[in-house]
Amino acid sequence: MKTESNVMYIARLAVTLLLITSVVALALAGVNAVTAPAIAKLTAEKTQAAIQAVLPGGGEEMSDLPAVDYEGADLVSKVYKGENGYAIEVTPGGFDNTITMMVGVDTEGKVLGISIIKHTETAGLGAVAAAGTPAGESFRGQFVGQSGSVAVTKDGGAMDAITGATITSRAICVGVNAALACAATLG
Repeated sequence: MKTESNVMYIARLAVTLLLITSVVALALAGVNAVTAPAIAKLTAEKTQAAIQAVLPGGGEEMSDLPAVDYEGADLVSKVYKGENGYAIEVTPGGFDNTITMMVGVDTEGKVLGISIIKHTETAGLGAVAAAGTPAGESFRGQFVGQSGSVAVTKDGGAMDAITGATITSRAICVGVNAALACAATLG
């Protein structure tokens, strides 16, 4: 009985592995093709709900944003203009990853509200910022009416941080500051 050479054995294993990974890659591509439209629709619905939550009456997306250099300009993703102000989508870096949030700013430069669209913050800690619980609503509510630079009390500001989630709280402050700076450039 003849035994297989090492080269042939390795080649056979490599071809088998290539076939298995190709089948799995095709299956993943198929799942992505099926779920991508539903995910895009859900994201659009979340964005519209966030705009309505922070800017009464909603707004239309502005395609021509002025090329003005201001603090946090790189965090601004989109701006929606409404009758009463702007809904500004910002993406500050949180504890785990970026936090996608909508900040409503009125025509006088005051925060109307904050809505967190997407995050991957730690459950029970940073995730409290986005929760519909009294703690989450209280945290987000303290920003309403603010017009100057905001910071958590640990950093000399007036915003109370979420217990155990200072990094997330600071990220929300950074996002609000970027939105306020953006709105100031828009008039």
